[in-house]
Amino acid sequence: MARNRPVLRYARPTGAGGARRWEGRLETVLVVDDDLTVRDVVRRYLERAGHRVLVAGDGEEALRLIDSGRPDLVVLDIMLPGVDGVEVCRRTRRWSSVPIVMLTALGEESDRVLGLQLGADDYVTKPFSPRELALRVESVLRRTRGAAPVAAGDLVDGDLRVDTAARVATRGGERLALTLREFDLLAFLMANPGAAFSRADLLDRVWGWSFGDRSTVTVHVRRLREKIEDDPARPVRIATVWGVGYRYDPRS
Repeated sequence: MARNRPVLRYARPTGAGGARRWEGRLETVLVVDDDLTVRDVVRRYLERAGHRVLVAGDGEEALRLIDSGRPDLVVLDIMLPGVDGVEVCRRTRRWSSVPIVMLTALGEESDRVLGLQLGADDYVTKPFSPRELALRVESVLRRTRGAAPVAAGDLVDGDLRVDTAARVATRGGERLALTLREFDLLAFLMANPGAAFSRADLLDRVWGWSFGDRSTVTVHVRRLREKIEDDPARPVRIATVWGVGYRYDPRS
């Protein structure tokens, strides 16, 4: 794989294509799992949903296809032979912001948290319903197409600027490498300054989940602080409201 690439950003849809067409083409989903049956079932469900599907059975093949196939989303199992899913996610995030949905074993919270820390956008626990996974994939892709959780426009706080229409965030003029969910969370918080939100509120308003692992929010807040705070250990923009959740405090 080529190194030192710029972080890839996925453009918003143009024209009047169908819901699953992006820039005039079918959206491509890469499914990575070493279980042939799982790959085949998920592939068929995603194809019925109108997606082009690539498949990989191990981490090395996944990395090659992410590099050459440029998928619009990756469904990535953590337990892979050789290069595991965690390492695939880690390497991918060095040069690409392609949305990643991790597949994790039921009850393996440490794996889920680690995947989110490395930049995964979502996760589904095994055993899972292929229909549920297809719906989760569509939800993530819908946000990638430009459906931000706030109205289009610029959100500005000192040296931090978020363009929700272009889905670009900069700090001090430098573009921030944010994942899909990190961008949506930052935009939502900046659009609601001074308001405290619980983790359940944020799961509902940003992720669109009526239930789920609230540590997902905690991990994304931690990652955002590392990118927008002068000292992530002493955050001044994203404040913790003890007993409640989080609040965005503008600096300007």
